[in-house]
Amino acid sequence: MIALVDYGAGNLRSVQNALDSLEVESAIATTPEALTTAAAIIFPGVGAAAPAMAALRGRGMDRALVDAVRRGTPFLGICLGLQLLFDWSEEDGTACLGVLAGRVERLATTEKLPHVGWNTMDGLRPHPVLEGLDGEAMYFVHSYVVTPEDRSVIGGRTTHGTPFVSVVTVDRMVGVQFHPERSGGAGLRLLGNFLHFANQEAAGAAQADHSLS
Repeated sequence: MIALVDYGAGNLRSVQNALDSLEVESAIATTPEALTTAAAIIFPGVGAAAPAMAALRGRGMDRALVDAVRRGTPFLGICLGLQLLFDWSEEDGTACLGVLAGRVERLATTEKLPHVGWNTMDGLRPHPVLEGLDGEAMYFVHSYVVTPEDRSVIGGRTTHGTPFVSVVTVDRMVGVQFHPERSGGAGLRLLGNFLHFANQEAAGAAQADHSLS
């Protein structure tokens, strides 16, 4: 089952509708237990860091998310769902999940903020979830961006007056600053790639368990 993280503000239905169009079953996760048993996790993101983190902590889902990522559950973070993976957000002066070292900072650009609309992601690092998407335009709505301490996690960049990190990849974890559920065919391809990747990882794990039994 694909778990969609519910923290009270995410655009869960838009993501769920996109998954429905791909004929993939998903469930909205409101408890730590739902994340513990999920085959893969999608963390949609709309809103601000402080109330999102307060909601996660209030439901006991902050620790469950960190544990799921660290044990290798395939994970896709979208917009705020990417930003909350880092240590700290300048948006509200908020401590975040701390899965990745780094900060979330206001995009330093002379262009209008928030950055709203279609823009390309370029220079993508090879990863199954990003296959066939280099140079594709995706839909963005944000003013803040991630600044990883470890540059090796950067999976792609986008330019809005100045370049910023728009994709992060670490093993089975992928985070994107844009909204694939609002990005037409290219966004559906990314979601489809993620689902295929998650299925392959699950099949590989099952095969490994069988060989050990």
